[in-house]
Amino acid sequence: MSQPTFSSPTPAPGSRAIAASALRRAGLIDQDAKMRDVSEKPGRKAGVKQSTRTRTHPHKPRAIDLVTGKDQHGAKSLNARIAAGDPATSRLVKSTAARGRRNAISLNGAPGSGKVIELWKEWVNRRWNKEAKFLNLERMHEDEFLKRHRLTCPSSPDGAREAQVVFKIASKLEPPVETISLAHNDLASGRIMSTLAHFMPKLANLSLEGNKLGGWKEIEYISGKRGRLEQLRELVLIGNPMRDLEIKNDRVQQYKSDIARRFPSLEMLDGEPVVRVAFDAPTPSASTSARHHTLLTSFAWNVEPSFIAGVDGTIVSNFFVRFFPLFDNQRGALLDAYAPDATFSFSANTGIPPRARIEGIHVSKDFPNQRKLEWAPWLSGGLGGSRNIGRLTGGMQQLTQSLHLGSEQAVKAMADLPSTKHDVTGSPEQFSVDAFPIRQGESTNLLVTVHGQFAELPSEGIRSFDRSFVLAIAPEGSRAKQNGWDVVILSDQLVVRAYSSYEAWRPGPIRVQAGDLLPSPGLQQALAPLPEPQRALMQDLILRTRLNLQFAEDCLKNNEWDLERALANYEQVKANLPGDAYLPQDAFLP
Repeated sequence: MSQPTFSSPTPAPGSRAIAASALRRAGLIDQDAKMRDVSEKPGRKAGVKQSTRTRTHPHKPRAIDLVTGKDQHGAKSLNARIAAGDPATSRLVKSTAARGRRNAISLNGAPGSGKVIELWKEWVNRRWNKEAKFLNLERMHEDEFLKRHRLTCPSSPDGAREAQVVFKIASKLEPPVETISLAHNDLASGRIMSTLAHFMPKLANLSLEGNKLGGWKEIEYISGKRGRLEQLRELVLIGNPMRDLEIKNDRVQQYKSDIARRFPSLEMLDGEPVVRVAFDAPTPSASTSARHHTLLTSFAWNVEPSFIAGVDGTIVSNFFVRFFPLFDNQRGALLDAYAPDATFSFSANTGIPPRARIEGIHVSKDFPNQRKLEWAPWLSGGLGGSRNIGRLTGGMQQLTQSLHLGSEQAVKAMADLPSTKHDVTGSPEQFSVDAFPIRQGESTNLLVTVHGQFAELPSEGIRSFDRSFVLAIAPEGSRAKQNGWDVVILSDQLVVRAYSSYEAWRPGPIRVQAGDLLPSPGLQQALAPLPEPQRALMQDLILRTRLNLQFAEDCLKNNEWDLERALANYEQVKANLPGDAYLPQDAFLP
């Protein structure tokens, strides 16, 4: 595969050595690290030290030693020749001095070596989002700052040492970096990541999306014994040839298992949870049919409470406490809360969720007003109708009409929707909120999603809803700021659904099927000290067998934490187990 062409200029001969010296003095690369000079001959092996033995040639003193005064005998002779007006000697002195001055101030055409360090620090800070603990190293070869200052791109084939400098600077950022994105850098090799674990061993999230990593050996730079990211929780490899090839050859599960084995702490891969319920090694004691029919009784991870990170939670709560009462009672007053170029759309999902159908909510006497609800105002109202793209029948015209551009059009569309009543000051468990910063172009905005319920008026029937906002800090002098809004709405997407109980997002374990066992709070507390994935494996084995913690742990340990082997082992010995090997009924939820 041919290497991509980068716009960074070729460094002047010797300038890389000057850069290395400056960066070593600043402590940004290791003392034993050697920056490769592009002027080196191809045949020379990088990193091989040249002989340091001094070769004495009394009859051939070095010219540079004469100029610097190291050769005192030769210097006397040289001074005599200068005094005598020898033209060749004068040219030698002038050219040597000029070459020294050029090397002292030149580095790839950039400012002096002392300033290079500050340039790298400035560049890292430009790409650092302190609130989100996120370092954005995407599309470095397109970076105008690097081009303007003629700095070698860290993602270029010769940029490994620059990458080391960047990672070392990043390791000193406060708060510590949790997320790094190296997406869309045309990386064909993982060498740029070889020092990542050294400088940031606690890195939690890494994106390599949209690169050219072609084989598993490239992943070894961050998963091998020397460079493993031991605490990595999320990895994104979408858009790399190695992943695309596995999917093309129908080896998706094998790909996921291989990645999970390399990163024991991984929780998310390519935006999907990593389920650690079994190991891949087949065993004689577990038949193929038994493995195929083994079912989960609960998900590997529990439902967690609302997630708000990288932003003061009071900003989010103050926004909702003001927004929803206005939406319920005075939608026209929301005009100031939307940016002039904001977008708004809504869609209606008329299907009854399976959970609600099983519980009979929509025919229950406890919800007498559900039958009074009608979908027509949501499907055709709002000055453009529902934007459920999977069910649009009006073609491009309806697609464009259902997207409302600008604050005035957004508020007019909302005014044409049915009246509602959100109980935001009542029971907090009725709502689930996630909020965190996102990068959009050069701006950092806030993505807020809320799941909840409202009463539709006048029927008083209950509907569920999901609403996603993209918010920005209200600029000084804006209508939003003048009217007391801390944030301004850039995007608003509303989904209205048939009602399903807020039990769906109650924190705790989730049943896969009705009737499956769930652990009690006491059992969850007993399992809490265990690290993942052992905790998930323990919980799953206990829910399937009712074994107590000691017997469940022994069973998994003796079978190398392979859940399928442990289950097969349990089936073989369960007739001989004592009664106290099992947990009592109150260890499980009813």
